[in-house]
Amino acid sequence: MPVVPQIGVGLQYNPEIVEWFPFGKVKVDAIEVLLDTLAGPLDSPYTVLPGKLNELSRLSSLGTIIAHSNYGAEFGFKPLEESAAVRRHVPIAHLTGSPWVSDHCFYGDLSWVDMWSSPVQFSKREATRLAARARQLQDLYGVPLAHENAAYYVECPGADMSEACFMAELVERSGTYLHLDLHNLHTNSVNFAHIDPWDYLRAIPLDRVIEIHIAGGSWSDGLYHDWHDSAVPEPVWELLEAVLREAQPGAIILEAQGRAHHAAGRVLSAEDDLGTVEADLRRAMALWDRAFGPGSRRGTRSNGC
Repeated sequence: MPVVPQIGVGLQYNPEIVEWFPFGKVKVDAIEVLLDTLAGPLDSPYTVLPGKLNELSRLSSLGTIIAHSNYGAEFGFKPLEESAAVRRHVPIAHLTGSPWVSDHCFYGDLSWVDMWSSPVQFSKREATRLAARARQLQDLYGVPLAHENAAYYVECPGADMSEACFMAELVERSGTYLHLDLHNLHTNSVNFAHIDPWDYLRAIPLDRVIEIHIAGGSWSDGLYHDWHDSAVPEPVWELLEAVLREAQPGAIILEAQGRAHHAAGRVLSAEDDLGTVEADLRRAMALWDRAFGPGSRRGTRSNGC
């Protein structure tokens, strides 16, 4: 099992907040980049969109870059070598020098918005199929691959195991890792009475968690949504404190987004949301420092490395 560097607390470099969030002034330990926003279309000659290489170079000066894949279709049904994950995300991840890569655990062939609510089937058959693809993809990345638990609003039929047991079996079979999104877990527990977040944490191998996402959400049409458009709620902070007592993740990443998820989401702005984002980052850093020591984050180590 490779040693994953402990970097600290960071912020997702989401295109929706780039125009107003002062990335160069608010000090973070890591910047999570979305490989999908950097990749050229599959029918274009561009691996990286024109102009994005300069952007990556600038971001590397702000904190350790961590690569995250949304629309790679690695859990789809077409041959893995035809997927965006292999054709675009693997070479871009190599360019970033990311210490690991994380991906969303949902289907994605020829899909875009609908995939946000399309979880994989939590079955032994799918765990076996997807583990083979994940193992191959991790070899191509050349660094640990961590699977992120998704928020979903409908459940995929045909499941024969819980999501937590599915995730545990997936990483056991593939030799890959977990990206634990605590707000996704909270969202599912609010919308589905049978999902207990504490049972979930007890069922997964916390020693394989190498990244954690935190965020906030909103209610709409009777459902609680993972829209990243509000402060991190208290239940998520409680889950984070518990996880940090058992796991040693490489990073905690705050997601702040909003309208990009859905037209009903809020439009975030510096005037309304900068203070909230900064407060959430400070609280996450305080929890990290309490768990691992005040000099354990990239931004607090004396040599800055």
